[in-house]
Amino acid sequence: MTQPTRAPTLAHTPPTRSAIAERLAEIVGERHVLSRPSELLVYNSDGLPGYRRQPRLAVFPGTREETIAVVRLLADEGLPFVPRGAGTGLSGGALADDIVVIGLHRLKKIISLDVENRRATVEPGVVNLRLNKHVAPHSLLYAPDPSSEAACTIGGNVAENAGGPHCLKYGVTLNHVLAMTVVLPSGEVVELGSKVGERDGYDLRGAFIGSEGCFGLALDITVKLMVKPQTVRTLLADFTSVDQAAHVTSAIIASGIVPAALEFMDGPTIRVVEDSIYAAGYPRDAEAILLIELDGLDAGVSADLEAVRRICLDGGARNVKVARDDAERMKLWQGRKKAFGAMGRLAPHLIVQDAVIPRTRLPDILATIRAISEKYGVVVCNVFHAGDGNLHPNIAYSADDPAESERVHKAMTEIMRACIDAGGSITGEHGVGLDKMGYMESIFSESSLNAMCELRAVFDPERRSNPGKVVPVHACKEWHAVPGGRLRVSM
Repeated sequence: MTQPTRAPTLAHTPPTRSAIAERLAEIVGERHVLSRPSELLVYNSDGLPGYRRQPRLAVFPGTREETIAVVRLLADEGLPFVPRGAGTGLSGGALADDIVVIGLHRLKKIISLDVENRRATVEPGVVNLRLNKHVAPHSLLYAPDPSSEAACTIGGNVAENAGGPHCLKYGVTLNHVLAMTVVLPSGEVVELGSKVGERDGYDLRGAFIGSEGCFGLALDITVKLMVKPQTVRTLLADFTSVDQAAHVTSAIIASGIVPAALEFMDGPTIRVVEDSIYAAGYPRDAEAILLIELDGLDAGVSADLEAVRRICLDGGARNVKVARDDAERMKLWQGRKKAFGAMGRLAPHLIVQDAVIPRTRLPDILATIRAISEKYGVVVCNVFHAGDGNLHPNIAYSADDPAESERVHKAMTEIMRACIDAGGSITGEHGVGLDKMGYMESIFSESSLNAMCELRAVFDPERRSNPGKVVPVHACKEWHAVPGGRLRVSM
């Protein structure tokens, strides 16, 4: 892989849209190439509906060989593209602005399962929950569990370094991927990482995970599996104030107990969930609840459960309920994981962020969020990974109302600035994409941003893979592409 100092200009006349569509159809079949604007509407947004970008074409390879051929064809023509999984992302990262979308959802084979060594190799389109169902009969599980696990794909998890409620104890996607075969934007196929353990040399696997589609796309992914815990116990603690629940969060972690998950939901979120088909039996009059999961050996979990129960009650919890069985446990989790979907009842659009702050700052930041919401006359629904300080403030609104949209975006900008000022980061799992590029210069120096651009150039010298995302274009000193990160094409 080489690193030129600047993106090249196209030396030939690029093909028309119909011409490139025909050539792509020769690879994947006519029915797997979309070019009509009406067909492409479904791909003009992701899970964050505030951003819309219309792709020129969408192509859906069905095999590894087809995927490589598609990437090589686009490389030969100097055409940019955006890899896309299930489209459940929440940062506008999988949107294609007048360029080609490569959809990977047809690559859905579980290639191999090695029960003895606890690992599986899958194609990028395998849905997270499907992998867990596949390995469950062997008492194994794949630990990362985003709230969109019923729809999101392992390839998308890799692109965003996805987390989920249980990343508090078990870590994010990076901690569970051993190796990948990837195709670079040039069409070159390379192996990253190792299925059998660490190797000497640079951690290119780690660099690729979380690169948000800017380094290329994965053809197969080998993940670590873990043995299901002997015992899992789930508690629901409810509080009459947000402040009490925030302080209890820090108290649990300070005790030395590391829950598998420690989730927070505030009053507005509780009530919107209980008004929906995802109602989980949360107390509607509570101003906050903590959903706490403990797992491990029977004896240890029993002791931790009693300790956590006492911490919650001493911290002001009205009640601490323990799920009686798996059915009740899953119902409690349903409400948490479907909370974002339930917010669709409030308004047609939703804006959500995922800043990360020090846990000890939770009471202050939640009070600040409430003050900001009152200032702008908006309702903020907070549902987040409290154990690691990964906030998810949500505001439902109508993007068709300019005045409301302005208030909402001003409120969210102030919330993000408050999190940054508290020593936080701008994203814990959703990625930067389009949505958070404006904050990058608030937390990274010019030299750090340029280093990111130089790393990207190692994988994608021409910046054709997911152009215009993550790092602001003007921060890349040697990149003189057109504004917005798009190469000039006439398709």
